[in-house]
Amino acid sequence: AILSFFIPGLGQFYTGQFLKAVGLFVLILFLGHMACTLYVTGTFMSYSLGRGFAFLAFMIYLFLWVYGIYDAYCAAKSR
Repeated sequence: AILSFFIPGLGQFYTGQFLKAVGLFVLILFLGHMACTLYVTGTFMSYSLGRGFAFLAFMIYLFLWVYGIYDAYCAAKSR
């Protein structure tokens, strides 16, 4: 769980869940980039979405990050 706190997906990688680790890492990286870009510019990939969508993307980002930490904890505990 501590590994996933610092780098999303690293805890899953440590417990042998390689596909889940890569999926979480890529998804969290994409959502974080999208949230930051939307917050600063109000647009993402030439779509004007606004800062409200940035907040939604950030909340999904946080949910996935916390889920990754919890999932890594449960997987490591069951080993």
